[in-house]
Amino acid sequence: MKILVETSARHIHVSKEHLKVLFGENAELTIRRELSQPGQYVSDQRVDIVGPKRTISGVSILGPERNETQVEISGTDARSIGVPIVIRESGDLQGTPGCKIVGPCGELELDHGVIVAKRHIHMTPEDAKEAGLEDKQIVCFKVETNERKLVFGDVVVRVSPKFKLVCHIDTDESNAANCSGEVFGEIISCCK
Repeated sequence: MKILVETSARHIHVSKEHLKVLFGENAELTIRRELSQPGQYVSDQRVDIVGPKRTISGVSILGPERNETQVEISGTDARSIGVPIVIRESGDLQGTPGCKIVGPCGELELDHGVIVAKRHIHMTPEDAKEAGLEDKQIVCFKVETNERKLVFGDVVVRVSPKFKLVCHIDTDESNAANCSGEVFGEIISCCK
């Protein structure tokens, strides 16, 4: 099964409450472009992420709003701004570091919520059945590029009828495999 590989660049998922703090009481996310996962989009809104060492400006907010604000950055970004690298699945935020988020109307001091997202494959139940896989299963995944084929271990399979088949890796991982343009990969083994 060939699976499209997408690079997930740094971004933020924001709660409705925090959106109001950052962009004003009547703020709503507006769609800049749709993402591959149904109902998900890059918004027009941008914020700055501030850590102990430096600031990353103009970070995208992905919509729609979430129950809890979450900052997803690469390991390189984490080191750059001065926060520990904590690799987690999206939504698993307990015990993660925080940062400051600055918007045009206000700022937030998060005490947790900064993660390096665990690389993962989104699948529908039908995709998972065809591949003989289950939700939360860990696999190895080979990325097919011309000059830097790479096998990633510890790739979590995420299964939901709301998903579209795609593998997400962060910018550090994408650069390591020299991903550019349309890139595909395949599951080559089950690691656990």
